[in-house]
Amino acid sequence: MSTLSGLDLAFLSLERASTPMHVGAVALFRPNTSIDADAVARLLAERADALPRLRQYVRPTLFPPGGADWVSTPDFRAADHISVYRLPHELDLLDAYASRWVATPLDLSRPPWELHVVAGLPDGGFAVLLKLHHALTDGAGAVEIAGGLLDGLCEHRVPTPASAALPGLVDRVRQGVEVATAVAKAIRPPWAAPLLSRTSPEREFARVRLDLADIRHIRKTHGGTVNDVILTVLSGALRDWMDASGRRAADIRAMIPVSVRGRGEVGGGNQISAYLCDLPVATPDPVDRLRAVRAAMDANKKMGPTKGAGALPLVASWLPPLAHRVGTRMLAGSAAMLFDTVVTTVPFPRMELRLAGAAMREVYPVVPLAPGHRVGFAVSTYLDGVHIGLNADPAAVADLGRLADAIVKSTATLHERCA
Repeated sequence: MSTLSGLDLAFLSLERASTPMHVGAVALFRPNTSIDADAVARLLAERADALPRLRQYVRPTLFPPGGADWVSTPDFRAADHISVYRLPHELDLLDAYASRWVATPLDLSRPPWELHVVAGLPDGGFAVLLKLHHALTDGAGAVEIAGGLLDGLCEHRVPTPASAALPGLVDRVRQGVEVATAVAKAIRPPWAAPLLSRTSPEREFARVRLDLADIRHIRKTHGGTVNDVILTVLSGALRDWMDASGRRAADIRAMIPVSVRGRGEVGGGNQISAYLCDLPVATPDPVDRLRAVRAAMDANKKMGPTKGAGALPLVASWLPPLAHRVGTRMLAGSAAMLFDTVVTTVPFPRMELRLAGAAMREVYPVVPLAPGHRVGFAVSTYLDGVHIGLNADPAAVADLGRLADAIVKSTATLHERCA
């Protein structure tokens, strides 16, 4: 039995029918020979049965008030969390299926995770859809859990940055005041939030794959990091999408989660802070956009993940449970006045991954939508590709396909400036 941290409780408290707080991934596999989807499901169940973290569900505590513990399920059967679906032959309806899957909340009365094996993809391929509640783990922790499900991944741990030093009580109070002050200064009035929208329970999922070689070529030519280039690509895509939708192009503020999980540190729970970055959507020139992103992210890195308004998740992990049960729910609607979208990067090993011997060719992470948000972006760099999962509210984003196409176009436009 273990106790949920303050940040874990915050994600649990945000759970609503219109804002399900689960993370996940859509992974595509290409076997060399025909593979039975039911056999894949049985293999996943066998491996999941051996992972203690996946046996646990949330049980509220009387003390501290509002708290909760992770408790093992005595009659746990991983097979109850795994299902198989076969797409109609000759049709790739994976995104439509994944959209319904993303929209469906997890059952919090049992261990909050599920796996779907989806057969019937072109060329004999199949997909595995993994969903985990954000209270259970963050993106880096989800990859660790996947280590027990994929062939041999547990032997190749994902590198993570050194953890932030845990401050004492006095330092926590001082840091909490500093972050709260920064948040107060960063809050915008509702009319200044370009993407503010009432969030519906519906979701639409889309996938975009970019060539990592193109992103690296842009980085080599114009400087910055791979992540800087991706943020610039998204800025250009949002500009094109807003122009095409008849909206005035305006800078979009992104929350960018930052892992503070220690090197080699494993286990569940959330160990994240974040940076806030104003994406220069209103800037017309793509190279100027990259310069602006570089400057903003360099300033964030210089300040570090423990300061500024972006460090709100870190401070949230120190708050008492009752503050989250009451305060988080009350303040949830103001998320869109602090930031417009989330752009998260999920780390994967620099090696080919397999399941039941089938090679994983692509993997698209999923990030939940905060109240008032229209779309979220989750990015993974795997093998020779950059894979971007888009999670959107179709009631507020009626043209997600156009936004996905704009990401490809934005990359090409920036790449053309490398001549």
